[in-house]
Parts: sequence; C-alpha cells; structure tokens
Amino acid sequence: MRHFGHISPAARKGLFHREPIEFDAGSPARTLSAALGATLYSPATRPRLADDIIKQAGRGVVSMVLCLEDSINDSEVAAAEENLVRQFADLAACDVELPLLFIRVREPEQITDLVNRLGSSASLLSGFVLPKFTEERGVPFMEALTKAETAKGLRLFAMPVLESPELLHLESRRETLQGIARTVDTYRHQVLALRLGVTDFCSAYGLRRAPDMTAYDVQLVAAVIADVVNMLGRADGTGFTITGPVWEYFRLQERMFKPQLRRSPFMEGRAEELRTELIEHDLDGLLREIELDRANGLLGKTCIHPSHVAPVHALSVVSHEEYSDAQDILRPERGGGGVMRSAYTNKMNEVKPHRAWAERTLLRAEVFGVTKEDVGFVELLTAGVAE
Repeated sequence: MRHFGHISPAARKGLFHREPIEFDAGSPARTLSAALGATLYSPATRPRLADDIIKQAGRGVVSMVLCLEDSINDSEVAAAEENLVRQFADLAACDVELPLLFIRVREPEQITDLVNRLGSSASLLSGFVLPKFTEERGVPFMEALTKAETAKGLRLFAMPVLESPELLHLESRRETLQGIARTVDTYRHQVLALRLGVTDFCSAYGLRRAPDMTAYDVQLVAAVIADVVNMLGRADGTGFTITGPVWEYFRLQERMFKPQLRRSPFMEGRAEELRTELIEHDLDGLLREIELDRANGLLGKTCIHPSHVAPVHALSVVSHEEYSDAQDILRPERGGGGVMRSAYTNKMNEVKPHRAWAERTLLRAEVFGVTKEDVGFVELLTAGVAE
C-alpha cells in the first residue's frame, strides 16, 4: 500500500516531486509508525465490517482500529468479539489489499483470547490498541501481547492510549508519565506509536471543545500534550511517534465564530467549492488542529469519520520547500555545522539545531511524499476527495 495509492498514477505524477513509498504490514516499525496517517476507528459491532474495511482502503485509508472499548456498549462486547472473528474470516478469503488493522481491547485477556479465536486470519492483524495506559495497567497488556506473539509466531504491535485521569491531574502527572516511560521503554520494539485520548481528558473536567476550537485552545489538554511530548516524544532516539487527538465533529453545526480557513491559498472553481464544503462541515478547525499537531511534535491522527482522512493525509505531505531545507541541512559537507540561507531565500537553516527536524521531515517525505513546487494542500485535498 502507499499513501495516495487510491488515485491514478498520472494524478500522482502531476502532484508529487517525490511520490510516497510503498509499504506493508511487514515493513520496518520506523516506517509504519510514520505512515499511520489518519487512523480510522470503527465499532467492532458493524455487521458489514469486512466490506467497510475494503471500501475505506479503496479510499486511501492505510490504518484502522476496530474498537471493542468506548465506542460500544458494555453489553455488546461478547457479540462484537464474535463479529470480529467472522469478519476477519471473510477478509482472509478476499484477495484485496487491506490497511493495517488493529483491535482496541478493554482488558489484557482479550488479546490472547482473540488471537486464538481468529485462528489463521490473525495474520491480518497488525496489533492492539491499549486503553487508559499506565504502568500498572500497561504491563499486563504488554505481557499478554508478548504471549500472543510467541504462541502464534506473529509480529503484533501495541499502540497505548494515554488518557487516564492520573495523567491529567497535576499532582500525579509526573509519576504517571515516568511509569509509562519505563513500561514503553521495556517493550520498545513492540510499541508502534502512542495515542492521545483527549476526549477522556476533557471528560475528567466536564469539558467538550466546540468545533471552532482545537485541542490546543483547551489549556488543560494542551498542558498534558506538551508534557507527554516532553517526556515521550524526544528526538534523541528515546522518543516514540505520538499521534494527534481525535477530531469529533463531522455534521453541520451553527457557527459562533467566523471561519478560520482563509480564502488564500484557495482559488476559483473546484478549490473554492472545496473551501465552502470544508467550512460547512466544520473541517476548517480540523485543518488548523492538524497543523498545530505537527507544530507540537505529533504525527498522524485518530479519526472517527471517513471525511477526516483526506485532510489529514493532504497536510501530512512534505512541501517542496520543506524537503529542500531538510536536504540542505543533512548534506554530508554540513556535518560540522554552520548556517546558510535557504534555497527559497526566505529563512535561515542552522545545521546543528535543525538536524533532528530535517531527519523527521525526510522520514515523513518517504511515506507521504513531496509535492511539486507549485502544488499545495488544496490540490492534494481535491485529488484525494475526487478519486
């Protein structure tokens, strides 16, 4: 699979200076963690789940989470597990390209039980999403994952969700983060990415952000994101990929504030129509939050609606300007440091301070591609939605 693989080769050629690479479930963890993109969640109760997965893969989704936790009622868990077993068997019988598939469980025992019940179709599974992850809860989850891997000879990744009240509360945050850091470091080779459960953070204080606001406008949430990245997202080799929080709006709402999405860089014609569609569906706030995610050290995003996928992927592509800067910074002859004007002559590139940024940018360029000089996110968005 590849990002923008659902659009025609001719369309990709017109958009990309460097096209996204192909990858699959067996690719290196470093590649997969960067390539997760818009991870689409779906309740495991859906009766046509296999068909839904195939349909979304055809629309550009490369990672999905099939949820047995908060998205379903407590009374539905047993039926949802049975449904997963049936749907995975149906998927195994299809000769189609599938996204990376993860199951969000409630308890550690579900991991080994589900892997056993899935039988040979467990080979379609990339791993498990582990809710309310702390050191106390996380160790049993990771032990169960290791047991399932060993018993079935599979490579299964964990994606812990950081969403517990202990992480939010100031008096327990440092200790909780230190415990999480110890746990994920012990099982580093199995942890693909860390996910942020911002809805649970808001719930602890009875908050809910409006569609005109991003997670970073809620100061309690922004503070936690900053601390998580501070301790677990470092660029010195000890950090992990941390994904952006869910954007929960997808239906028309009455707007209190003016649209955040300015007309520029939108042009006349289809792009202007697309701008209107985005504003009407409150996705202008999503676009702003995606940009803030990346500015704050996050990559990828939890999504609960298919309409969110194309914006996340369009804004994950590396611009030609970013790519040019990153390449200049990482040239072998720059190894001793120094500073130079960018090729676009609009900024300073300082080799040593900007090296980690450049390395991360080139990794993102591998999996999401690099635009041509005259191509922006509007063109990417239009192509991704149209095909």
